[in-house]
Amino acid sequence: MTEPLSLVMQDSILQDNILVVDDTPENLELLERVLARKGFQVRRAGSGQAALAQIQVQRPDLILMDVCMPEMDGYAVCQVLKEDPATRDIPIIFVSALDEVLDKVQAFRVGGVDYITKPFHAAEVIVRVDTHLALRRLQQQLERQNARLRQEISERLAVEIALQSANQELQRLAHMDGLTQVANRRSFDCELAQEWRRLAREKLPLTLILCDVDFFKTYNDTYGHQAGDDCLRNVATAVSTAIKRPGDLVARYGGEEFAIILPNTPKAGALHVAIAIKTAIRSLGMAHCGSAISPYVTLSLGVASVIPHIDFPPMLLLAAADRALYKAKLEGRNRICSEEVYFRMEDAIAPVTET
Repeated sequence: MTEPLSLVMQDSILQDNILVVDDTPENLELLERVLARKGFQVRRAGSGQAALAQIQVQRPDLILMDVCMPEMDGYAVCQVLKEDPATRDIPIIFVSALDEVLDKVQAFRVGGVDYITKPFHAAEVIVRVDTHLALRRLQQQLERQNARLRQEISERLAVEIALQSANQELQRLAHMDGLTQVANRRSFDCELAQEWRRLAREKLPLTLILCDVDFFKTYNDTYGHQAGDDCLRNVATAVSTAIKRPGDLVARYGGEEFAIILPNTPKAGALHVAIAIKTAIRSLGMAHCGSAISPYVTLSLGVASVIPHIDFPPMLLLAAADRALYKAKLEGRNRICSEEVYFRMEDAIAPVTET
């Protein structure tokens, strides 16, 4: 809460120091006596250059400045102080025998806060000094409050950014398979539905690859479940390495089965991807003595591709890829098979009717 002006004025008298700048010693002495009687700490400077030198050593709370001084007048001193961020907020009251309007206008134009005409009255000097010191203290208090407010805003922004980051991490974890660190089934279902709708509008192909680790149950029985988990992690990494485009998605579909969504990819391109996956798995060289077809871990892959239609569900693509995977297993595993997607009227999505 802001303090009343009168309290600020009373409480600040013993704390404030004032610099009096005048080339006439009698004026300096008179102003010093007037101000000292009211409890101010007073320093004196007999020229503009001397004032600037003193201010560099100790900044005053307020300056009483004569205008007419040799070499460097009060206006020039004021301009120098106002150009420096460290001193521009010091209130400057001009005290001058010049009584023309243009002189007063110039005083305010260069940054002065007030203008007292010589010969001055002591009471007037004290009232004006008290007023501007009080205003300066209120200004400083407002600056401190603004600084605290900016700090609070900065801290709140930091908290919001941390919360957003935490929420993003939670979202990532919610859509990630904990074991293999690829997308989980929930993420796969959402992505497949979204890409189906998008590519149906754009009339572009969508391809799905389902792949299954051959004889994985035997692998677990032979090497143990911990080794089985390591095998799945290695397979997921190899499959992800073979997928080059950021828009493609590798997901753990369930158990030892993985799914790859390839937007805007025709079947020919998908078959090249499937070959790259087989090559990546072969390069792992993971021993599998329980396999009936290879001494190493292998995959069976099913590929299906179609230009989606908004009136049909994406499960038709999934079913075709599953048929292709089943065919690959029937034909001896460790191979790639493909299936076509057929749009039949009985598979069409029933239109929603308003009641």
